[in-house]
Amino acid sequence: MDRLRRLLAEHACERLIVGFVHRPDLGEPASVAELFTADGSWEWPAGGRRVEGREALRQYFGSRPADRLSRRLMSNVLVTPTSPDTATATSYFTTYRVDGYDGGMVPAGPPTQIGLPHSRLRSSGGTPIDDTFRRAEGTWLLASRTLFLPFGGETPRLTS
Repeated sequence: MDRLRRLLAEHACERLIVGFVHRPDLGEPASVAELFTADGSWEWPAGGRRVEGREALRQYFGSRPADRLSRRLMSNVLVTPTSPDTATATSYFTTYRVDGYDGGMVPAGPPTQIGLPHSRLRSSGGTPIDDTFRRAEGTWLLASRTLFLPFGGETPRLTS
């Protein structure tokens, strides 16, 4: 793969990763499904969750509570093209989230989730995300996303 195609693939995949966290944070959680291939999957092995197929992903992500406020941070994104039509990535993930939100500013609290690449879990203790991508009809999409979550907890509920 030439250098320009490699850079274009990396950029397209990075935009998918960022789009995955922006959409739920901006109130469009079901639209995350559009970032996946038709047979794409999202998995959280420790939580016993695996969702396969675009429609199932739309239903899963669309079922989040309407009163949930979240902000996700992605960092240390490393995309590696593996062929002209496939790529992998690892990234770090932090979620700040509350339920019961009805407007205004929420007092700052600790993150609800923190993550990093699975291969580094034992040494660094972070929360990883492993992604695979596939280019279909000229468009890069997520083929799979697997979340490894060594730091996590219940979503706090705001009280009036």
